[in-house]
Amino acid sequence: MMGVFVPCLQNILGIIYYIRFTWIVGMAGVWQSLVLVSFCGACTFLTGISLSAIATNGAMKGGGPYYLIGRALGPEVGVSIGLCFFLGNAVAGSMYVLGAVETFLDAVPSAGLFQKSVTVVNNTLVNGTETAGTSTISTPSLHDLQVYGVIVTILLCFIVFGGVKIINKVAPAFLIPVLFSLLCIYLGVFIAPRHNAPKGITGLSITTFKDNWGSEYQRTNNAGVPDPSGSIYWDFNALVGLFFPAVTGIMAGSNRSASLKDTQRSIPIGTLSATLTTTAMYLFSVLLFGALATREELLTDRLLTATVAWPTPAVIYIGIILSTLGAALQSLTGAPRLLAAIANDDILPVLNYFKVSEGSEPHAATLFTAFICICCVVIGNLDLITPTITMFFLLCYAGVNLSCFLLDLLDAPSWRPRWKFHHWSLSLIGALLCVVIMFLISWSFTVVSLALASLIYYYVSIKGKAGDWGDGFKSAYFQLALRSLRSLGANQVHPKNWYPIPLIFCRPWGKLPENVPCHPKLADFANCMKKKGRGMSIFVSIIDGDYHELAEDAKTACRQLDAYIDYKRCEGVAEIIVAPTMSDGFRSIVQTMGLGNLKPNIIVMRYPEIWRRENLTQIPSTFVSIINDCIIANKAVVIVKGLDEWPNEYQRQYGTIDLYWIVRDGGLMLLLSQLLLTKESFESCKIQVFCISEEDTDAEELKADVKKFLYDLRMQAEVIVVTMKSWESHMESSSTVAQQDDSHEAYTSAQQRIRTYLDEMKETAQRERHPLMENGRQVVVNEQKVDKFLYTMLKLNSTILRYSRMAAVVLVSLPPPPLNHPSYFYMEYMDLLVENVPRMLIVRGYTRDVVTFFT
Repeated sequence: MMGVFVPCLQNILGIIYYIRFTWIVGMAGVWQSLVLVSFCGACTFLTGISLSAIATNGAMKGGGPYYLIGRALGPEVGVSIGLCFFLGNAVAGSMYVLGAVETFLDAVPSAGLFQKSVTVVNNTLVNGTETAGTSTISTPSLHDLQVYGVIVTILLCFIVFGGVKIINKVAPAFLIPVLFSLLCIYLGVFIAPRHNAPKGITGLSITTFKDNWGSEYQRTNNAGVPDPSGSIYWDFNALVGLFFPAVTGIMAGSNRSASLKDTQRSIPIGTLSATLTTTAMYLFSVLLFGALATREELLTDRLLTATVAWPTPAVIYIGIILSTLGAALQSLTGAPRLLAAIANDDILPVLNYFKVSEGSEPHAATLFTAFICICCVVIGNLDLITPTITMFFLLCYAGVNLSCFLLDLLDAPSWRPRWKFHHWSLSLIGALLCVVIMFLISWSFTVVSLALASLIYYYVSIKGKAGDWGDGFKSAYFQLALRSLRSLGANQVHPKNWYPIPLIFCRPWGKLPENVPCHPKLADFANCMKKKGRGMSIFVSIIDGDYHELAEDAKTACRQLDAYIDYKRCEGVAEIIVAPTMSDGFRSIVQTMGLGNLKPNIIVMRYPEIWRRENLTQIPSTFVSIINDCIIANKAVVIVKGLDEWPNEYQRQYGTIDLYWIVRDGGLMLLLSQLLLTKESFESCKIQVFCISEEDTDAEELKADVKKFLYDLRMQAEVIVVTMKSWESHMESSSTVAQQDDSHEAYTSAQQRIRTYLDEMKETAQRERHPLMENGRQVVVNEQKVDKFLYTMLKLNSTILRYSRMAAVVLVSLPPPPLNHPSYFYMEYMDLLVENVPRMLIVRGYTRDVVTFFT
């Protein structure tokens, strides 16, 4: 009762009802006033339902709607809407203070320090007809409003400094006269007209009710007095902006959530009870005022409620003053606590001055609120202040409804409100009503308020600290991702919808400092595989050892890798695997990484250039094992040779991108070359496609076919057909390698190393009396096939050096490891292929296409 219902009632029954409601009925007429009250009441009632649902979903701390919105939609949205709501409460306090002062000066004219403002109206609109004559209407001086308003604000601040307990003791003293004044108004309405009553007060009359049924929108001066030459034209939209602050006190109880004994019970019952009570009272008052007085009287008597009240207007003046002061007191109580709650969450360092310890009063925040209130009091115009308040409150209400809608629609496991009388559709309707009302009132004010909230959101996202609570948007993204994943299914992706999802193998085949989780150029290369930076990469590193012993080390390494990915501005995720060996770890990765069609489809790793230099004898078997695993799992492979020389985004390359297209790879090599051209570092390059064929192939026909294929794919490239002598032709013509070029020395060295390694294997096999074995598996060595592989690699390397020595990057097909050949032999083949080529991508594609003619 005292924690929620009374504060809400005091805030709702404020200045608008007493000094503007009869005027609104006169301007809008009875039926549009009923629509107006119902429209605004429905908005606050639906917001109250959403507020009740969120408030009963868990423990609620200080901050009221800010706490609810921030925990539901995240700290950025919470702070931006919370600060706007704080400003709305602070400005609302000034509105109530001005109303109290204006009423006091009307009741006691002699208290004015300055001369009153006198408005002379020569012509008045009555029932749509302009009537001749003059009328003089006096209004308090602006300077009196300013002086008395500042004094009242300071006095209220002293009460607020006393704390919630003193406020709760003072609140009934403000509320009881208010309720008594309402009773006096209703008694006066039923017994009107009394003696000496103005002619315009007819008493409850069906004729007057019919005359006031329709609207009579017209121009007024700044004081609200009807004037055909006035500067303000009132319509339904403008009245919404004027009246809505009369229903905006529903957050007064939740603003004091830190002081409530049982928030999950008090907020729903107190808020909704106050909302229903006041809405019913407003609807009843529309009917009474519409039948009470003529339209002219409704529009010109600014304090008609005091005029008709029984027994004397003085009682109503006291009630109005105490009502508005009580509402101002609640605003000045709730706003500082809201600001202190935002500061205590430590999101914005600039608000640290307003932090308070638990159980303490927010004195600094109270002084700041009083400063804002005094600034608005100095403005002194009630009709200018109310639209501003309306926008801030509507923004907060929309946030509450959106929070409830999002949580209810997503149905997260943590969403279990005790308040059962809600549904996501009600929250959605409430949010839409808030938005509609904002634009009905003023699209310009709406744009300004949204822009202010957006600026705060942007500032918080840049300068603010991350909150340690989840938010509904993350849950929405998660649900959307799950639904998208289910819709993708696990079937093969059509080439039109194929995107590269590279798995970046971080640390193998190179020595890096312990605090460097990945080669700096690997992320640069991963970005080259994405069009306009879109797509996802998975960065994987394997730690050799026992998982139970190295689990914490893996978590630390994962955090370091995440930091590396963020630093390189690469869209991707980090994964650390602990396995007995690198081969075992990779085999687990290639089988289990990813979900459905969101599995990595390209394995990217560095070529092990150091294996012979560092005498790392375990690399060949691991390297071959990884490639074989990729082939079995149908994963594409891109091996980067010369990673240290790979250009970053600022190093522009010139020349050509040369493709040695040897085997059908589904177009992956072509696609990679096109992706490279989208990057600034390679955009000045041109593509050359080299087709390797045997001597008896029709080169011109092959060239024409490839050109047509590239044209259909809309790829511009120069096609060059290179003929090579087959191994059989070479054996028939010569038993030795005839050419003397850069590759010949590497070729003879490789032959010699292979023979030495093979002799050692044979000696070991004879000594241990078992077949030729490598890493526990039997191998079969056909020396003629070994020479064939060496010859093929030699010829291809010679061709590359002849045509592409100055190329920006060379792409060549990856030869699969020959069955039953020792891993050491395969590394010799590969070394011969990449010899003296500074920058090369060795690519193995798919058995299916990744490009189509109609991509």
